[in-house]
Amino acid sequence: MRRKAPLTMMELMVMTVVFALCAALCLQAFVESDRLSRRAQARDQAVVLCQSVAEMIRHNGGDLKSAMTQVNGTEPVQRDGFGWFEGYDENWQIFSDGDRPVSSSYTLRVMELDSSLDGLGKANVEAFAWESGEMESLFSIEIFWQKGVIPNG
Repeated sequence: MRRKAPLTMMELMVMTVVFALCAALCLQAFVESDRLSRRAQARDQAVVLCQSVAEMIRHNGGDLKSAMTQVNGTEPVQRDGFGWFEGYDENWQIFSDGDRPVSSSYTLRVMELDSSLDGLGKANVEAFAWESGEMESLFSIEIFWQKGVIPNG
């Protein structure tokens, strides 16, 4: 008469390995879905911020610095040839003037562009995410306005 104990033990070990593999795959799927959710949330915040700044630029008749100051509550930093910048932390909270760190989680850039038409202004409003020292564009919008005309508020 043969005993089934070794066979049963082998079946249990195989099932444990299968269960562990399934658990690892599920965990990986949850981590990926969390990453995608955070990325979508950051993109949504970037869209709202870029649209707010774009509308304020049009309202101010093309004054980029003033528009960013009105939306953010602080004056942006200008880098010659690269436009106006503002940095945000990982929760999209703006850094106060005395708190500006060397690096930020998100950056908003507003840069005036050449429209090649007299009387027409053009600018690019873009939000970036910084991950592992790499810059990734979250959202970008180009806007146009008629120079010299400030709409009635």
